[in-house]
Order: sequence, then C-alpha cells, then structure tokens
Amino acid sequence: MENQTLTPYKSDRSKKEQVAEMFNNISGTYDFLNHFMSLGIDIIWRKKAIRELKSMAPKYMLDVATGTGDFALESINILKPEKIVGVDISEGMLAVAEKKIKERNLEAVFSVKLGDSEGLPFEDNTFDAITVAYGVRNYENLEQGLKDMFRVLKPGGKIVILEFSNPQKFPIKQLYNFYFKYVTPWFGKFFAKDKAAYTYLPESVAAFPDGERFTTLMQKVGYSQTIHKPLTFGISSIYTGIKHEA
Repeated sequence: MENQTLTPYKSDRSKKEQVAEMFNNISGTYDFLNHFMSLGIDIIWRKKAIRELKSMAPKYMLDVATGTGDFALESINILKPEKIVGVDISEGMLAVAEKKIKERNLEAVFSVKLGDSEGLPFEDNTFDAITVAYGVRNYENLEQGLKDMFRVLKPGGKIVILEFSNPQKFPIKQLYNFYFKYVTPWFGKFFAKDKAAYTYLPESVAAFPDGERFTTLMQKVGYSQTIHKPLTFGISSIYTGIKHEA
C-alpha cells in the first residue's frame, strides 16, 4: 500500500524527504503544541498504549518515529526495559530527544539513531517489543513499514501503534473536523511558523486507513491477534499485534 500521494509541501521531492524537513522545522515547538492542542490528553493516550506491554515486560525495545522521545521515555517509566532504541528520519527531532536523554542521565538505557522506518538498520528478530506513536501515517509506504517492523521483531514479540483516527459519531466527528481543519493550522502557523505542517496533519489523518482497514493490513504482513482499541470517542486508536513463534 503506497502512502506517497499526500505530502506536507508542494514539492517534487519524496514524501520521506518532505516529512523529514517538516519535523526539522517544527521540532522546537513540537512537544508544546502536542500537549497544548490535545489539552494534555495525548499524555494519557501514550500511557494507555504503553501499558499494553506491561504483562510481557519487554527487555529490549524499539521506538519507531521516536521524534522527541516522549513515548520512549514514558516506556522507560512504566516498563523499565533494559534498553530502548529510538529511530527517526528527522535530525531536528532527534536533537531534542538527545537533550532529554542527557538531562535525565538515561544514556545507558535510551539511545537514538537516524533511520528509515521502511529499512530499519537492525538484524531480523532483534526486539522484544516495538512501539510507534503518531508515526505510521507519515510512512511513504505503509505496508513496507509494517513489514520491516515485523522483520526486526522477535517471534513472540508485540507491536503497539498509537495513531490518530477519524471519529464517526455526531457531534464529535463535526467538532473534530472543524478543530483539525481550521484551528490546528492556525496554531501551527502562530507557534511553529509552519502552517503547511499543521495543514498536512489533518489531511494525513483523514487519508489514513484507520480501524479495521489498518488491522487487516497488519494481518496481511504477518501480525496475528491484532486488536484495535479506540480512545476518547475515536479521536485516537491503539493497535496491537503479535509476531507468532516460528
């Protein structure tokens, strides 16, 4: 499944290059805007997603599209893994993550590296668990990204994906669409000085194959026991899947 057609900027460069540029542009205000625009609910969503891994207590974790590292840092608090690696295509976002790691003296537990979600720089069957928060809708090729995460996941390992979805019920659907279409780009222009990035956000959410369509795609590339859990009237969703023992 290609995911290339929707891009942040009007440019002939690849979606991958444009997404990297977009996150470089907004890295300085990304955390603030996330919490501000979601009224802090994004923090609750992250904790709920991470708790999906609590029973398996993973020791070695991969956080794909790690961004500024918030999801991985919350994983460290809740799951206490021995090691977590964060991968992202944006140097600007990783610079923010590295600053947080240093401030918290977590260099021995959490490391980050520049990398592509569709060609992860790791051996097959490496990680006990993989997490992705608000990243899969930015993949240039969604199916390839899911395949490559499946490849580096150990047999018996679990993936947890947190992503925006499209509410269906009145009036949440209408309020959500209004907020995303009109309010979000304004905040993006005012705080991040990049209106295009926050115009792309609602467009990318609308184009994302959420719900059952996404779990079907997960199953297609090999994940089993896939589950979809809507959060807060369906504004976000948690998706989980298992890589069965060979």
